[in-house]
Amino acid sequence: MAGGRTTAGRSVTARALDVLGAFDSSAPRLTLSEIAERSGTPLSTTHRLLGELTAWGALARRPDGRYEIGRRLWDLGLLAPVQLELRQVAAPFLLDVHTATRDTVHLAVREGHSALYVERVSGRESVPVVSQVGSRLPLHATGVGKVLLAAAPDDVAEAVLRAPTRETRHTIVDPGRLRREIAEVRRRGYARTAEEMSLGTLSVAVPVYVDRPSGPAVVAALGIVVPSHRRDLLRLVPVLQVAARGIGRELARAQSFH
Repeated sequence: MAGGRTTAGRSVTARALDVLGAFDSSAPRLTLSEIAERSGTPLSTTHRLLGELTAWGALARRPDGRYEIGRRLWDLGLLAPVQLELRQVAAPFLLDVHTATRDTVHLAVREGHSALYVERVSGRESVPVVSQVGSRLPLHATGVGKVLLAAAPDDVAEAVLRAPTRETRHTIVDPGRLRREIAEVRRRGYARTAEEMSLGTLSVAVPVYVDRPSGPAVVAALGIVVPSHRRDLLRLVPVLQVAARGIGRELARAQSFH
């Protein structure tokens, strides 16, 4: 597909990427007309590109006629460094935390103004959560997100705090209050939330540091989500901190071989 040009001056590759970009966490399955509308691509062009992308494995067509991301794109995504190296290093530590707590354990990195969830371990006893591996959730409304926001550059923090979205009735959206909370996250070394992203849940999260020549750098956030009736949330902080130090140590060791 690469190299061709459309009459509108956009390459076929760009059109194909527009089609793939129509999918997101809020719309993982789309019809032909929905893809055309969301991508701004003519219906006939969309139909042709969908055929080529499906044949290659980038997309899959469901029995109901809707399209979804195909296995081949998923396999390629797992090769991305943030997915491959971080997940491989962190997976045993997340499993240890889950085994000890039976709660949902998350690992996330910052991607722009969102928290990108790169790994999750949960079980039948874990409280249901909205996040999945690969999902992006607001920095200001999640435990891992607040940790990442506290470590983000000033311009990113200001952009997020300028217009925070309300995810539930408990989401903190007052910029001044959020600034004070983020400052407190930096001071105490962990973040917590109470039903700010999902009703009926609490969360606590800590940073994952890697030593760099310029000093320790936050590369990820590790968090736990528990039911809102739990009263031992802060007792989980040391458990997370031990795991986070292990992840950071092993990640630094892995990167030193590169």
